[in-house]
Amino acid sequence: MLWDTLAHIPATQFATFITGGLLLNLAPGQDVFFASACGIKGGPRAGAVAGLGVGIGVLFHLTLATIGLGAVVAANPGLLAAIKYIGAAYLLFLAWQSWNAAAQEPSQHAPENLWRILRRGALSNILNPKPVLFLLAFLPQFTRIEYGPIWQQILGLGLIFAATGTLVTIGYGVVAGWLGLRLGRRLRLMNRIAAVIFAGLALRMVTK
Repeated sequence: MLWDTLAHIPATQFATFITGGLLLNLAPGQDVFFASACGIKGGPRAGAVAGLGVGIGVLFHLTLATIGLGAVVAANPGLLAAIKYIGAAYLLFLAWQSWNAAAQEPSQHAPENLWRILRRGALSNILNPKPVLFLLAFLPQFTRIEYGPIWQQILGLGLIFAATGTLVTIGYGVVAGWLGLRLGRRLRLMNRIAAVIFAGLALRMVTK
């Protein structure tokens, strides 16, 4: 069983994994910036749902890493580049939407559909090839053949990493949403900030 396999990992090594994972999650990256932008634009609930959507996207990459497809993607520069540019184009589309929303009057502004935000969060992560590369580089460092099947170790550790990362990202989104509500009367500014963040994420995706 999965948890029986994880139980064979020494406590000190498991603690090192948890600590390292939390530090990596707390460092602001694309996921954090995305959830924060959604929070700024739509409030704490939007930021939290965006963080949850990002977590769903991480599960997609974890599945690829577990069954080995992530290594195939990593070894195929053309496929990797295609996914990267599709993801950047999607983020630019979100930036365009946010910038256009900035022209609306506050009284005309309606809260975004939370399901739509959830899908956006998941897609923003799924269309970013970097998470699967990171998982392939990070998780195997804590696996040993004597602990049990490697795929079970990667899956179990990956689920823990995804859970802690999702909670951290949700936290960032909620805080950004709360700060955004404090500036609620400056709706146009909030939407423009969100648009700039989305565009910056697109640029970062294709240049790194």
